[in-house]
Amino acid sequence: MNRIMLSVAAAAVGLVLPCSVFERHAQAATPADTLVIADAIDDIVSLDPAQIFEFSGTDLANNVYDTLVELDPDNLGPLVPGIAESWSVADDGKTFTFKLRQGLRFRSGNPITAEDAAFSLRRVIILEKTPSFILTQFGFTKDNVEETIKAIDAHTLQITTDKPYAPSFFYNCLTAPVASIVDMKLALSHERDGDLGHEWLKTNSAGSGAYKLRSWKPNESYVLEANPDYWRGAPAMKRVFVRHIAESATQRLLLEKGDIDVARKLSTDDVQALRGKPGIKVEDDLKGRLRYISLNQKDPILSKPQVREAFKWLVDYEGIAQSFLKGRFVVHQAFLPLTYLGELKEKPYKLDVAKAKRLLAEAGQAEGFEVKISVRNHPDRLEVAQSLQNTFAQAGIRAELVTGTGKQILTTYRARQHQIYLGDWGPDYPDPHTNADTFAHNPDNSDAGNHTGKLAWRNAWDIPELTSLTGEAVLERDAEVRAEMYRDLQRRHQKESPFVVMFQENVQNGLRDNVAGFNTGGPVHDVFYWKVTK
Repeated sequence: MNRIMLSVAAAAVGLVLPCSVFERHAQAATPADTLVIADAIDDIVSLDPAQIFEFSGTDLANNVYDTLVELDPDNLGPLVPGIAESWSVADDGKTFTFKLRQGLRFRSGNPITAEDAAFSLRRVIILEKTPSFILTQFGFTKDNVEETIKAIDAHTLQITTDKPYAPSFFYNCLTAPVASIVDMKLALSHERDGDLGHEWLKTNSAGSGAYKLRSWKPNESYVLEANPDYWRGAPAMKRVFVRHIAESATQRLLLEKGDIDVARKLSTDDVQALRGKPGIKVEDDLKGRLRYISLNQKDPILSKPQVREAFKWLVDYEGIAQSFLKGRFVVHQAFLPLTYLGELKEKPYKLDVAKAKRLLAEAGQAEGFEVKISVRNHPDRLEVAQSLQNTFAQAGIRAELVTGTGKQILTTYRARQHQIYLGDWGPDYPDPHTNADTFAHNPDNSDAGNHTGKLAWRNAWDIPELTSLTGEAVLERDAEVRAEMYRDLQRRHQKESPFVVMFQENVQNGLRDNVAGFNTGGPVHDVFYWKVTK
């Protein structure tokens, strides 16, 4: 395993290593200028930032592209300048102006201009891919985008929203991968049938970030190559090799042997086994990612209010968190992650089979029913699904697991073709609206609405009142008033919704002890490769 994996890594990054490297079983090590990571990356659908909406893809985009405003890896609170060196909002609360840094270039060598920034944001609206709602929620449409997003001069971008939103909300949205600045000339040189370079960008990169995509093999690996002229300084890691290895035991073995630098999908048992091992360290980081199940409201049984509530009493929250998820997830039952404005720490539900049975009887389902749970074929998710199977069965609900790759399961979910979905959701930007908008906002519940980025829509949950309240909260400029609005929304959501929010992730990465600066982005962002040293 040691020789094979190191050889694969070397081949993937185009390295020529002496034979002696492969002969040192006990002292194997990755190259000093290369970061080798084992992760589960089978959820990647596309590498075009206008389409990226999966965890693994956002990690990649965060290192290949820059945005107008960004988060500092060393202080994930206030926003810092990215491609824009300064920004402001007019008295009308709707006109935002960004002054771009001068002298910056894309990896292609093309200069970065305000026209590139305008093109990048416009193409998101025009292409209408899943994450486009992050920008269209500000009133941008295909018909008005030329006027609402425009370059005033070579280094000045002006954006006009439809309403005077809380400025922090708008700026926070611009840190999302969908707002990445794309090299317009390079993208358009690969345009096909007016697609703005989309087909080419699905498997290539056109950014100004710390890295450039060198290769991507779906469900296998991707390789990034450092930008030696990166405006923040050349990354110490000249290459980043990310390999799809779903099995925790395999990741642990490779880390112990020194064939990888970072293991990102370790089970609780393997994390505990690695703690205290010579040459290895384990780092914890509370993420914003939530694990939940959701019930498709197109289903005549799952749409009954008593049935929805019954499922919330059929989860062994503490038992799961303290056993096979120990240390990796904490019990959390609200749609905003801990640390976000308006966080809600209340946990009203626990395992109570008797109460669930009473609710099912009230709904006319005393004898139970059959249901299918769609879940990604990944060990820790399957363990949760199997626990749910067990507790559901105690109330007469006979659950069948429907498994597949991340891409397969997400495709079914986004098409509203599931019954129950078990998965994770991570915020798109560091503002409470990021999750309120997806869990409690559904302006068009029709199939034609196609709001695939909204979980309420995916689960056919028609909620005009909550949709209105969510819209009001995002316009509130007083932070404390706004926070209380989100707490009220979450309490209603806990009681009424077809969502059972169960856990918040505490990511545990295994690293070789010579790796420093591997920052996974905390609750508000994604991994940064360009800060890593060895």
